[in-house]
Amino acid sequence: MECLSLPRLMISAPHKSSGKTTLMLGIAAFLSGRGDAVTCFKKGPDYIDPMWHSLASGRESYNLDPWLMGSEGCLASFVRNGSGGTLSLVEGNHGLHDGLSLDGSDSSAGLASLLQAPVLLVIDSRKMNRGAAAIVMGMQAMEPHAVIAGVILNQVRSERHADKQRLAIETWCKVPVLGAIPADERLSIAERHLGLTTVGETAGAEACIGEAADLVSRYCDMDAIRSLFFQASPLPPVPCEESRLTAVGKARIGVFRDAAFCFYYPDNLRALRECGAELVFIDSMRQASLPSGIQGLYLGGGFPESFFGELEANRGLMREVRERVNDGMPLYAECGGLIWLSRSGTFGGKTFSLAGILPFDIGFGVRPAGHGYLQLKSAVGSHWFDHGQAVRAHEFHYSSPLPGAGSCSWQFDVMRGRGVTGRHDGVLYNRLFASYAHLHSIGNPQWAMRFTMLAGSWHA
Repeated sequence: MECLSLPRLMISAPHKSSGKTTLMLGIAAFLSGRGDAVTCFKKGPDYIDPMWHSLASGRESYNLDPWLMGSEGCLASFVRNGSGGTLSLVEGNHGLHDGLSLDGSDSSAGLASLLQAPVLLVIDSRKMNRGAAAIVMGMQAMEPHAVIAGVILNQVRSERHADKQRLAIETWCKVPVLGAIPADERLSIAERHLGLTTVGETAGAEACIGEAADLVSRYCDMDAIRSLFFQASPLPPVPCEESRLTAVGKARIGVFRDAAFCFYYPDNLRALRECGAELVFIDSMRQASLPSGIQGLYLGGGFPESFFGELEANRGLMREVRERVNDGMPLYAECGGLIWLSRSGTFGGKTFSLAGILPFDIGFGVRPAGHGYLQLKSAVGSHWFDHGQAVRAHEFHYSSPLPGAGSCSWQFDVMRGRGVTGRHDGVLYNRLFASYAHLHSIGNPQWAMRFTMLAGSWHA
């Protein structure tokens, strides 16, 4: 098998809030507008940034998370999903060298090393001049080594300020400075929304992206930046993850997909299809009943609390789902889906009646109740997971059950993280599974097959 060229580039920064996401969107939108098929990736488990990536590039964006997916899984997903475009653009998360492990293998630098991707480093230029070179030198020196191929200076005060930093970086670090973006209130527009609201909730999202593209085209050498993609060495061929999956027959699975429920990894949806599932998307606020022939339901995450009024008003759908679950229809729910299945949700000082399938009421705090990676161990065997099975996942939720919850059967003991109670996660009821955990199918290759088989075996 021949090596794969896959022109690629990672955008990263020494620390959070340096402006890398705005640069990512601007570069993706600009290059896409010039005719490149740009496939975007996000390092880490985040759902919101990839939505913005997709709007900027006009193509699906994918997650790469070594902790959730493993190194081989990340590489296989990158090769498979990147092969359909002309350029692959990866956004790092946090700082370039930030991560859980001391050796940095799960950092953005570790991922760049795994992918053999050059890095375009975004520097927040405020409050320093020639010292910017020391920041770049530190990023170059620390292991795992990432090849920093170019630097963008962000929030520069003046041309003189930019010239001092450019001269220092190019002299001491031997890295070209390919752009200097002035301090500009408009640059922060997209940054204020990113990580906080989805594309669907943000008025003028396309205008934000257009403004980012205009900024990079005016202040960055876009031809030089595009050339960085081609500095990447060819990748050796890797086994495709689809070899792990075996079609198990047809099943018709409904997926809540709308403004309230929009957190789905594209790899998860594809894994279900490859196992034989036909996915039918459902608007949880506007469709009063389930489409015909539905044999299972997938309720992903999102921000249902922002739409409690509309969700509560759709009582017919809630009643039908409750009846189907009681009849044994399989249902898999993550975070926002778990909230929808509860008795009620209290948010913004108001309480809303919900589906009433799970025996607890949901409240929201001002700080996250659970935020970060989850390590789970299956306490029982079920249709979904084996007894003793270890599962890695991610959680980010401000909600939790209020006092007075009824008794539940639990799939998991929580070894790291919060889950539903701090000790347990994964409510089991009939063939329903509901959890605060977000799983990735590449790290849990049996998930899609089990879901599809379970749905295919059920008939109303």
